Amino acid sequence: MTTEEQLLKRYGPLLSLTDLSDLLKRSPDGLRISLRSQSEFANKWNSAKRKLGRRVYFKASDVAELIDES
Repeated sequence: MTTEEQLLKRYGPLLSLTDLSDLLKRSPDGLRISLRSQSEFANKWNSAKRKLGRRVYFKASDVAELIDES
């Protein structure tokens, strides 16, 4: 089973910030702060970010690709 299939099975097509923080074993506030910084980490993960209204989600296929790269 690929990383993308596992993420889709567990979280669905979009991961919330809370889902992503759980996956990366970080606190939601710590992840939010990291994503706002000017770092390589933030640039990579912000590319997977999608906004729906005021809510922020991360596309499961993009998250799987980033996990597989590292």
